Amino acid sequence: MWNSELKIYAIAVAVGLFLISTTPNSLGFTLPSDVRAISSLYKSLGFPPLQGWVATNGDPCATGWQGVQCESYNIIGIVLNNLAIRGQLSLDLQTFSSIEKLDLSCNYIWGNIPLHLPPTLKFFSLKSNVMNGLLTDAFQQLKDLSHLDLSDNRLGSPLPPSMVNLSSLSILHLQNNYLTGALDVLQNLPIIDLDIDNNFFSGPIPLKMLSIPNFRRKGNLLNTTSLELSPLPSSTFKSSSKKAVWLAIFGFLFLVLFALGLCMFVSRWSKQQSLLEVGDRIISYMLNVFSSYQYHHKENETPWNDNERNDPSPKPKVGKKKMEIASKNPSPTLTPPPLTEIVVKPVPVPTRGPDISIITDLAEAFPISSLQQYTNGFSQENLIGRGMLGMVYRAHLPSGKLLAVKRPEDTDLMQWSDKDFMDLVSNVSKLQNENIVRLVGFCCEHGERLLVYEHYKNGILHEALHLDEDIHKKLSWKTRVNMALQVAKALEYLHEAHVVHQNLKSANIMLDEELNACVFDCGLAPLIPSSYISQFQSSGYGAPELESGSSTFQSDVYSFGVVMLELLTGQKAHHRSKTRGEQYLVKWAFPRLHDIEALSRIIDPSLDAAHSSKSVSRFADIISLCIQAEPEFRPPMSEIVQYLEHMTKMKH
Repeated sequence: MWNSELKIYAIAVAVGLFLISTTPNSLGFTLPSDVRAISSLYKSLGFPPLQGWVATNGDPCATGWQGVQCESYNIIGIVLNNLAIRGQLSLDLQTFSSIEKLDLSCNYIWGNIPLHLPPTLKFFSLKSNVMNGLLTDAFQQLKDLSHLDLSDNRLGSPLPPSMVNLSSLSILHLQNNYLTGALDVLQNLPIIDLDIDNNFFSGPIPLKMLSIPNFRRKGNLLNTTSLELSPLPSSTFKSSSKKAVWLAIFGFLFLVLFALGLCMFVSRWSKQQSLLEVGDRIISYMLNVFSSYQYHHKENETPWNDNERNDPSPKPKVGKKKMEIASKNPSPTLTPPPLTEIVVKPVPVPTRGPDISIITDLAEAFPISSLQQYTNGFSQENLIGRGMLGMVYRAHLPSGKLLAVKRPEDTDLMQWSDKDFMDLVSNVSKLQNENIVRLVGFCCEHGERLLVYEHYKNGILHEALHLDEDIHKKLSWKTRVNMALQVAKALEYLHEAHVVHQNLKSANIMLDEELNACVFDCGLAPLIPSSYISQFQSSGYGAPELESGSSTFQSDVYSFGVVMLELLTGQKAHHRSKTRGEQYLVKWAFPRLHDIEALSRIIDPSLDAAHSSKSVSRFADIISLCIQAEPEFRPPMSEIVQYLEHMTKMKH
């Protein structure tokens, strides 16, 4: 009896143990490493109200947490899209043991992608969040990842080198970010669906990537040109000696013309020798020199290569004839006859200033001595600022009037001829508009190239927005809208005159006593060196197309949009001390322009409440149009003027 009961008890225990082992989820046996990983994620996301989720002592697989997919003891998927979750990704994601799918799209998750991700991931989506950090080098171990979607975020960095390890990647969506650099790391991946629209990728597209079946790439700075070095054709070398002969002939003709010009000059200032006598002797000398050069050149000529030396093809008749003449008249030493000494008495040539007859009464010629006096020798205390073209000094005239003198420094302007400089002065002085800083004078003597402008008491807009607290307090919303309209009218005037400003920024906008805005440096685009383009872009004002060397009216529109953003937010176009995702004003502010709640948070806090949300929204809409990545989507300045004029009639 006792033995039978013992057997029954043993069987019951065995069955119980078997049931426990086969149904771990019902009793809460989720792998501890997965529990730690998901608990850490829950904390970093700010403990969102998700069904079943708990902060401690939770068991996701046993209790059925919302969006969690399990298989046996392991979490294999987390799908939490479109749930308005706010927070960051945890740094412990790599501790998930078997997770294959992580979909957190359409939320408000921000920050960086963790440096270490679960190596078992096959599907990873952060689409339509607010990820504003770097695209970190987190892909070393993700050899099974086939679907990666980071689109519609604010990620701003080059593609990390570790992406070359994504050997199973077939779908990659990166559109609508601020990613930069080249695409080389993607060229050997098995991608069949690639979307990189609306980023800042640049350089050539690798040839292998052009065969991707579904490749979308608009809104970048890419090109499809591949540069291939090919050897020069042998005909180039074969024709080198022919070219040398022709060059010698043209050189000789040039020397003859130069000699005649010299004769005319000598005959003007010296009556001791006649023009014909001097000309004959100089030409005779040149002919003999050329004959000697031709003979020695033919005698000592070495072919470019042996193929040409043995080339049986017939030579041009002209070359053959010259060789025959040289062989019939061997003359080892040809000494030109001595040239009779010509004595030219030095005649002092008066130093002439520029021909200012082309300048109208719109610009006055200032002597350098006067400008040195007015600026106290261009002293430091009179230095107003330093721009791309050099220093700007305050000039105190005896009448008490103040002017601003632009003194170029290290620019090509110093190498310009007087005529070219006077042409520039003439063109700039003709730009007459109430919203443009007027050129009142110039100086062109003793190697100086100076431009003299009206002086503005309240300085520049950049200082008013970011440095001068007293003026900043006076910048009401109505004043800022008016400033935007005034700058827009200035650009409209320039564009109608077929003038591209090419250097528009808040530091080139002057403010008068009544805080009216006037645009500075108009018409000076010819002076801008090519090296300045990258500097202008790094300052936050340059349009994306400038990187490819294209500067048009639409580039000015983009820069104007950045100035409007400064007026709206009170923030600098580029602020190096901020976090990487917030350094460039356009990248930081653009995603917030169409979200009423987000827009209200980026307005300059110094503005009072004397503005309507409708007015701010209209202003933001105009900005959004101006800073489009594609230049063809930006409106002309004439339309922008109309938009802003309509705004000024609204109640602010």
